[in-house]
Amino acid sequence: MKELKKKPLVYSCSGCSSAAQMANDLALRLNRDGVAEMSCIAGVGGHVKPLVVTAKSNRRIIVLDGCVLSCARACLKQHQVEPALHVVLSEYGVKKVSHQTYPSEQAAEMYDQILQQISTL
Repeated sequence: MKELKKKPLVYSCSGCSSAAQMANDLALRLNRDGVAEMSCIAGVGGHVKPLVVTAKSNRRIIVLDGCVLSCARACLKQHQVEPALHVVLSEYGVKKVSHQTYPSEQAAEMYDQILQQISTL
């Protein structure tokens, strides 16, 4: 348990567009690969006390948003929490498309870019 608390927290957008789903899947992969611990952004945005406490626990925070609306970051801002790393996938050429999945090759490239950015935290 102590080892988990040293890892950064990762929050992601999880909307219905392809970019949002890529953000969510990338966060899940960071969690599964042991790079970061994923937490629930809906709970933070919904002011669920235990999840807000986790967000405010002074751990490094990574936010993955699918587009410039930056909904995940906005949820954290409600509680004066700033991420150490904020990645907006659309700024890397990820298209926001409804009713379609994202290209797996592009997700793999984004994962590598995100890992590189995390290594500098």
